Amino acid sequence: MEFCFIRGFLFAALTSWALADDGQLTFVSELSSKPAQKLSKYGWYGNVRLQRFHIPEETAIACWLFVVTKGHTFQCGQHNVTIHIQYGAPPVINPVGSVFPNATLWSPCLSLILPVTSHSSTTFNLSNPAPGDWYVGAHLPEDDGRIEQKGFPSCSYFFQPQLSVRKAVDTPILQQGTFLQQTAASDRPARLKLYVPEFASSLSVSVADCSSGEGADSENCSLVLRLGSTSLQQRPVTVNCSGIGCSAALYNPPWDTWLRVVVESSLDNRTVTFSIISNYTVGCKPKSVGLKVDDDINKLRGNSSDTNSTSAGNSSAIGDAITFGNESASLLTPLSACVWSIPVLCEEVDVLSLRFTPVNGPNVSVTDTHPTLLTYPLNTQATGGTLNLQLTLNTTNVTLANSSRVVACLSPWAPVLQLNHSQPCRTALFAGYGVHVNASVPKAVVRLPFPQSATWYLTLQLTCNSSDCGNTSLVSVVPEVFLSACVEDCGTYGECRLLRSYSYLYAACVCKAGWSGWGCTDDSTAQSFCRQLTATLLLTLSNLSFLPAIVVAIKRCYITEASVYLFTMFFSTFYHACDQPGVAVMCIMDYDTLQYCDFLGSICSIWVTILCMARISDTFKYTLFMLGALLIAMSMQLDRKGLWNLLGPVLCAILFMVTAWVYRGVRRRHCYPPSWKRWVFFLIPGAIFAMIGVCLYIFAETEVNYYYTHSLWHILVASCVVFLLPPKEKNREAFGWSRGVSWDWSWRPRVCGYTLCQSGKDELYTVT
Repeated sequence: MEFCFIRGFLFAALTSWALADDGQLTFVSELSSKPAQKLSKYGWYGNVRLQRFHIPEETAIACWLFVVTKGHTFQCGQHNVTIHIQYGAPPVINPVGSVFPNATLWSPCLSLILPVTSHSSTTFNLSNPAPGDWYVGAHLPEDDGRIEQKGFPSCSYFFQPQLSVRKAVDTPILQQGTFLQQTAASDRPARLKLYVPEFASSLSVSVADCSSGEGADSENCSLVLRLGSTSLQQRPVTVNCSGIGCSAALYNPPWDTWLRVVVESSLDNRTVTFSIISNYTVGCKPKSVGLKVDDDINKLRGNSSDTNSTSAGNSSAIGDAITFGNESASLLTPLSACVWSIPVLCEEVDVLSLRFTPVNGPNVSVTDTHPTLLTYPLNTQATGGTLNLQLTLNTTNVTLANSSRVVACLSPWAPVLQLNHSQPCRTALFAGYGVHVNASVPKAVVRLPFPQSATWYLTLQLTCNSSDCGNTSLVSVVPEVFLSACVEDCGTYGECRLLRSYSYLYAACVCKAGWSGWGCTDDSTAQSFCRQLTATLLLTLSNLSFLPAIVVAIKRCYITEASVYLFTMFFSTFYHACDQPGVAVMCIMDYDTLQYCDFLGSICSIWVTILCMARISDTFKYTLFMLGALLIAMSMQLDRKGLWNLLGPVLCAILFMVTAWVYRGVRRRHCYPPSWKRWVFFLIPGAIFAMIGVCLYIFAETEVNYYYTHSLWHILVASCVVFLLPPKEKNREAFGWSRGVSWDWSWRPRVCGYTLCQSGKDELYTVT
């Protein structure tokens, strides 16, 4: 949810000259703020705190304020917070310098470094920003791999971005072919806008009749003409004018959008008067299809019925392509440059999953005379995935010469209306992504993570080294364009996860087993299979150290405690077998179930062991066993990794034990347990093992040494149980049955007609 503390127009500014920069336009302010979020060290894209801002049309200047504050008073030193800014889509970043997957292309974003001690802030100003969505991401430096236990205080930093914009509310519109009189000064530039329709192939803006007043330099205006907006990836087209006029031309301008025109004067303390005019050329415009949609419905029906089928034959596919090409050509007005426009069906498959299919079938005909154009609109919600292009050449019946190839250009906002060997894959304001296929390389792939929110155009054309392609003047290609959540579903050693920043959804890969990169394809730090197997064996087989504790518990008739230890050993073994990041994994049931049972069994083992040491009555002890187990199960469901889920039961059990020991010591007027051997050989070593294990678990575990330290934690905890379990109670029969039961199956010898009786009085805590 976006919190806007001031939003809307400042109506008082409509009549105030103070807010009007050039005496003609009226500017208003809009302020927006996002709530503070806790920053994380960068390990994968999920650690980036992503925020989305919207910059309205006709914005003259945008100013971001980035504030970072430290949450605790710990002396954590100075940390650098990295801030990324990107227009149209979330920023594609690579802080760790990992290798991107093959055929993955991206545009670099703007990055700022903010050193933080306790409270820091910085601003970023941008003139004439592109209207639309802007994305801001922030994170701390690379994660050092240390595992921090939840609940312990640590260094925390909070990031809060704020945006202030000033936009014009009455920007003049530059009409096609109509002169407009304007004035500009060094501190008051002239701001205009013009609309570029669809199918425009070129655009020109001209300045004429420039005059700067009386004097010898009245006809030397020194104007700067800028066309377009600033979006960090590209700058406006700039032309320096000298004399009384100049012009700027854009080839392949953005379609169906408003274009900003700014005229600035470089003369100090002088106002320049000029006339400005715009003209655009429609290079190729389809013939009107009318209001009937029966033909389109029939195409959709045919496409849906043939979704899972391929062409009946390659010869028929080529024939259909020729027929379709003739039909397309007849619907187009052959001006300076025509294209064959192919209608495309957009199918929403899943979250962040779209599939685009040509309505006339997967095969698309491409010629050397006119480009073939396909259109792919991407809305804001589609920018959180990966745009994929797979271009396959169909060479079954048509063979291309070595000098012939099919050139493709995928570009946003506007298509490239003519492709050849010298023409770059670039429009007037935006860069495109070019690929080609030929007889030797019949397939090409392009992947674009976080594509820009715009209408994307795919232009295809057959090119040859010579002017004539010979007998092969038309070929068939299969362009597959689809949106997926992640690149190749993150491969074998990654998992594609869906992330959310308020209402905006995006996806990223989280890698395992040392693999890294945008698609988990960088194996520079990958773990070998031998290391993965070693980690699995250490973490699972170390749980066998519970076997001595189980044997000792059974021998001393603590059957309930032994069953808890057995439960813990079983689920800890198979949880760690399922929790491994590599391929050495075995899951006997759902991962979440195994984790829950492992955490529950571990804490219950500590609970029952300390209560058993208290030597309280069986009724009270088993009541606490059940009540504690139920409360622990509830707390595990609320917060499985919370610190107090472990400390709470431990402290309560120790409180019961200390209370029972003090009560016995006061009543007997002797230290309890009374034997110094029990303290020296059992209690103190067991407590030392437990403390070492807890310190390893809390302070020493990292992602690198996890399978060493955590295995040692298993061994230490299981070993301390052997030392801490009290001796067998004198009045306890085998399997833990008390003598107070109504039936008695034990045999007592008779001596001289008398039965030997056993005292039911509680014995002292003796050493066995």
